[in-house]
Amino acid sequence: MLKEQTPLIHEGIFSSYADADLVVVGYPYDGTVSGRSGTRMGPQHVQAELDALETWSPYQQRDLVDFKICDLGSMALTYGSVDRVVEAVKEDALDIIADGKRILGVGGEHLITLGLIQAVAQQHRNLQIIHFDAHADLRDDYLGAKLSHATVMRRSLETLGSGGRIWQFGIRSGTRDEFEFAERYTRMRCFDLDNIEQAVAEIVDSPVYLTIDLDVLDPAVLSGTGTPEPGGVTFKELLDALLKLQGLRIVGADIVELAPLLDSSGVSTAAACKVLREVALLMV
Repeated sequence: MLKEQTPLIHEGIFSSYADADLVVVGYPYDGTVSGRSGTRMGPQHVQAELDALETWSPYQQRDLVDFKICDLGSMALTYGSVDRVVEAVKEDALDIIADGKRILGVGGEHLITLGLIQAVAQQHRNLQIIHFDAHADLRDDYLGAKLSHATVMRRSLETLGSGGRIWQFGIRSGTRDEFEFAERYTRMRCFDLDNIEQAVAEIVDSPVYLTIDLDVLDPAVLSGTGTPEPGGVTFKELLDALLKLQGLRIVGADIVELAPLLDSSGVSTAAACKVLREVALLMV
């Protein structure tokens, strides 16, 4: 089991697994990527950069060193079976959740979110999902495959009970069927992250899962991703939206779709690390 690994020790992030309230786990997988590959390298690069990350957030006026956070490193995932990947993520997440800890996943492609949501939904009724992304990810299948980073939110919706809902923000790409499906079954905000306060007001008493596909950011901000979409939000707009989630009970989260080798400047990885810091501080 992943929790039996020796945690990675970073300056400012010292907790052992036993002491931790929040566990960061990498999921190096991109077996269903339909654009440019390379998201499997995301966790490795993010976890390597954490030593250089300032632990103090001037946005939230909080410091990672004041909380019990453990970085467990990355999970070994097979490329032979997509079903097995989702199941393996779910099984290990259930194990971590059973120990009374919250989990923050680092991808990897967006499909890893499905295993995490399946685990969290088993423990929390009426789970609400907040989804930041350029893409709707609501296809019923992609080239005949039911499990794909292009279908992950459709499969996640099927995981939720009757009281669960998906709130989508920043969406600017998808098929006609996806947008028509969203009109009936999700709450979708296209193009930007505005009006997130309305979602927060409606779900403030519910458990929340937060999933951030980094391609919600404009490619001018974050080019290191497999399916960049022009017209995205700025880094400051993403941070402002995250700050509006303060006070929510975020019981699980992930940050996905960083493909670091597609941005040799390292700026995309740096941005991902800053997002990780802010999300971690929202969860603890």
